[in-house]
Amino acid sequence: MKLNYWKKGKGMRLNKSKQIIISIIVLVLFCGFFSGSDDIYFEVSRNIDLFGRVYKEISFNYVDEIDPEEFMQAGITGMLKTLDPYTIFIDENRKDEIDLMTNGKYGGVGISIGVRGDHVTIVEVLDGYSAQKQGLRIGDLLIRANGVEISSKNVDDVSSLVKGEPGTMVKLTIVRNENKDTIDFNLVREEIIIKNITYYNFYPENSNNVYLKVSNFSRSAGDELKKALRELRAKKEIKSMVLDLRGNPGGLLDVAVDICDKFLEKDLLIVTTRGRDEASEKKYYSVQEPMFGDGKLVVLVNEGSASASEILAGAIQDHDRGIILGTKTFGKGLVQTITPLNYNTSLKITTAKYYTPSGRCIQKVDYSKKNSVFSSKDSITNGKYYTDNERIVYSGGGITPDTIISFEIEGEITRDLLAKGMFFQFADHFYYSNPNIKFHELNNDKLFGEFKEYLIAQKYVYHSGAETEIENMIKEVEKKKLGENLSADLKRIKAQFEKLGINELSTFKTEIIREIKEEIASRYLGSGGRFSEMLNNDKQLKVALELINSTKYEKILGFNN
Repeated sequence: MKLNYWKKGKGMRLNKSKQIIISIIVLVLFCGFFSGSDDIYFEVSRNIDLFGRVYKEISFNYVDEIDPEEFMQAGITGMLKTLDPYTIFIDENRKDEIDLMTNGKYGGVGISIGVRGDHVTIVEVLDGYSAQKQGLRIGDLLIRANGVEISSKNVDDVSSLVKGEPGTMVKLTIVRNENKDTIDFNLVREEIIIKNITYYNFYPENSNNVYLKVSNFSRSAGDELKKALRELRAKKEIKSMVLDLRGNPGGLLDVAVDICDKFLEKDLLIVTTRGRDEASEKKYYSVQEPMFGDGKLVVLVNEGSASASEILAGAIQDHDRGIILGTKTFGKGLVQTITPLNYNTSLKITTAKYYTPSGRCIQKVDYSKKNSVFSSKDSITNGKYYTDNERIVYSGGGITPDTIISFEIEGEITRDLLAKGMFFQFADHFYYSNPNIKFHELNNDKLFGEFKEYLIAQKYVYHSGAETEIENMIKEVEKKKLGENLSADLKRIKAQFEKLGINELSTFKTEIIREIKEEIASRYLGSGGRFSEMLNNDKQLKVALELINSTKYEKILGFNN
């Protein structure tokens, strides 16, 4: 019996040993399987504890009194600085930015402001809102908001003073007519909806071509586009379109997909997004028959076209739906997600990259060198890809247009006049001096002469880049005592440049008149009139229309190959 018992016990002990060994193996295997996950959770927990301890110790024991909120904000800002610039913390004071980014609306009176010279100036008055209804004008100088004095030094505070809950009041004090008139306005705040489609019409007016400007991709953009196309079709047939995405910084991903839906055939891939792991990949397709799917299409882009604009341009290009014209786009191929946090705060965090239908990632700057969240394999590489018609396109650094046409200000003096707000100021001066003149009867030569006289009266001084360089050289020569003769020669050359000065206006007369008239048009004809004037002088638009009306259109898209 003992022997049998011993054998049975030994068997039991052997079975237990096997179970322990198997358990150890399983534990080791599972530890290996979960090690990465366990490590990151442990590291996060450990560092949160350390961060909290440091925060508390300094807040309570630092030699000087610490503002706890400001100190924490500095810590959050410091963390986010190690990532890409699009991952940001949004505190409760900037909550209205969330509504503006996502829904394209806010509570206000319908004005946009900017600094012109030393003054906070109204640069845009939106149609249909209280500011326009009660008579505020472009060029009005804002000097007080709800009793608070306004200047260029506290311009950042103006937004919080003017914006607010719809239905509440705000008192604005402005001066106009070159400081001759001071007027108080009691305005009712309304829900301001920012238009995504800022201009659309047949252009040229007697043609079947539509010009349509998309400025943002907020929630209502798809509905606005649908409404615009229906309205235009009610007038006459649309045979071609110039879609303007220049300066459009982007917006919501699903809205970009919705806009693409209006131009691409059903069931075509529009964009793919990929996050940290393969399971996060999402593909977005066109899901309906297009509203404008067969007419000729040219999309205008520039370095200010980013994000959702590039999704749209990339899909149009990859499917050979239209010609992309202009200059290379910004190159923002990163997708952000807004996550609500406690205390009315939010975190806008980069969660994925997007890829065009051909597989291109067009992200220009490689932030993965700072942070290993994203691989650097495809972010800056100029890989070769192919459109539906086997045309070659490249990844890295934005969307390269099919036809590259630049539209830049050529004159250094023109850029200086713009920077100093001289066109804007002259437009106010001219309007109040000639309130009853008809814009279309303006004489360009006379207008140019009056502008030169205005610059002289304002004691405008122009220093070219060459003058600045020579001035620096003179200082260097005198500092190092390289000789009086050399210094004198440089001063003579500088004097010759100074004599050129305002005479350089005549060299760039054409573009200067263009800038003057565009600014004046907004005073006499409103924002729509200004847009029409801009289109008349738009070099890229002119080339787009030429392509639409020629056989080059099909050739560029590879339909004749």
